[in-house]
Amino acid sequence: MTERIIRVGHSPDPDDAFMFYGLASGKVRLPGIRIEHMLEDIQSLNERAMNGELEVTAISAHAFAHVAGHYWIMRTGASMGEGYGPVIISRKYASLEELRGKTVGTPGPLTTATLLFKTFTEGIRNVDMPFDRIMGAVDNGSVDAGLLIHEGQITYESLGYKKILDFGEFWEKEAHGLPLPLGLDVVRKDLGEELARTLSRGLKESIAYGYTHQEESIPYALQWGRGISTELGAKFVKMYVSEVTIDMGPKGKAALEFLFEKGAEKGLIPRVPVIDLY
Repeated sequence: MTERIIRVGHSPDPDDAFMFYGLASGKVRLPGIRIEHMLEDIQSLNERAMNGELEVTAISAHAFAHVAGHYWIMRTGASMGEGYGPVIISRKYASLEELRGKTVGTPGPLTTATLLFKTFTEGIRNVDMPFDRIMGAVDNGSVDAGLLIHEGQITYESLGYKKILDFGEFWEKEAHGLPLPLGLDVVRKDLGEELARTLSRGLKESIAYGYTHQEESIPYALQWGRGISTELGAKFVKMYVSEVTIDMGPKGKAALEFLFEKGAEKGLIPRVPVIDLY
């Protein structure tokens, strides 16, 4: 029997690696399907999704508003902050008011972090750059502040940066306790609903395998930890692979709708997309 090849894009980060460990290691198998893993940074995956290139891919929640014609959202695999999220940091400045007229390094035009920045701040310029160059740009003075994603969110304090705004804390109040949707996994519509649900179920099983075999999955995930300790890496993974990752449910869907409504009000996304979960 010929196996169907499904290309799955995800970013080389500890939380994504943890989620996909069961599938990547072969411990979770989908009959008749061979998964090809494609590791790229999230902005590259967002751009690929604009063209509908990959059958399954991680994308920024922001990007879904632009690719809803090609993809359905998988109910499994979302990265959502619960009281934590992208952080604006600086060496010199301590408040949004001080940043007026200044420049912030942001991690890409389609990232959710940049959407949050443009939705909820005013009078501050931004310049997009790869997320892993933002701290360096702050240090060399090419930007006045930086918007950190990934593990930078939990390492900045120990590196001596000042926190100006944690969007996770801000969002929790703004969205009345809803989680902050940052990343999603999506499945291309032309695969059909049955295969879409099979792939979503496979990812759910992969996450479950990671949680029940942490002695295998955590060391695997930390290959992409960019120098963070095992303790911090495990903390980061569990921040973004939570109950709403296993199944976002009504709470996750409501959070997405709130994010898109706010973005549409500011004219930052074309419209509020229909959200069907698979």
